[in-house]
Amino acid sequence: MTPDVLLVGCGDLGADVGVRLAARGHSVLALRRRAELVPPPLQGLSVDLTRNQPELPPLDLAYLVVALTARPRTEESYRATYVDGMVRALDALADAGQVARRAVLVSSTGVFGDLDPGVLADESTTPSPADGPARMLLRAEEVFRERVPGGTVLRLSGLYGRGSTRLVDQVRAGAVTDPNRWTNRIHRDDAAAAVVHLLTNDAAPEALYVGTDDEPALLGDVAAHLAAQLGAPAPPAADAELGHGKRFSNARLRASGWVPDFPTYREGYAARAR
Repeated sequence: MTPDVLLVGCGDLGADVGVRLAARGHSVLALRRRAELVPPPLQGLSVDLTRNQPELPPLDLAYLVVALTARPRTEESYRATYVDGMVRALDALADAGQVARRAVLVSSTGVFGDLDPGVLADESTTPSPADGPARMLLRAEEVFRERVPGGTVLRLSGLYGRGSTRLVDQVRAGAVTDPNRWTNRIHRDDAAAAVVHLLTNDAAPEALYVGTDDEPALLGDVAAHLAAQLGAPAPPAADAELGHGKRFSNARLRASGWVPDFPTYREGYAARAR
């Protein structure tokens, strides 16, 4: 079956998106440095996009998803992956004469930089990247819009779930040191579902969405909830009056018909804590 979906990047999130689309009957081709790590029933194509333009097989492209991952977190690495790597993939599609009916670029709320926590930020908030990696993410968005007219950018907040144990490990170790920081998160299952929703929804998507759950939360509150479930020592208490950091709204994504399975950290961390 000729692939009708191209995944540019197939890490954990990209793979989840691909498997969901395959379950809908699509044939998915995934670009990854090591094709053997691409899960079935997806087809893998080995390519290092930081160095090479892929040699694509015949496609009948319906959906394009760009979900790249860069390491380490440096401006150079992010430029090589998110900007130059994406451009090589888009060049290969252009050479093949392929234009997707729908396309989604997975980006990050990290492009916003420092914000007033008293304001619930959304798609109308002006990005102000605070460092080189964030500037490269924003540049990738700009290039995507130039090269993929009608494409959609999905800015995700912090991904968690499905094997991610960072905060759980910090709570167990008593290593939560900034309880008054506002945090925003989205479960990986809900993030993957959001990408598929934007690709397949009957109504045409808008150009930009913020992907996050229903409730920004102080880190201390999240940690206290986890500690109670884990039987771990209580972390420092959160004080909302001292809260700092960013708070995001998912109202536009919700209005499009997307409904998260894990609307807050309480549902999202329940299975992990047990």
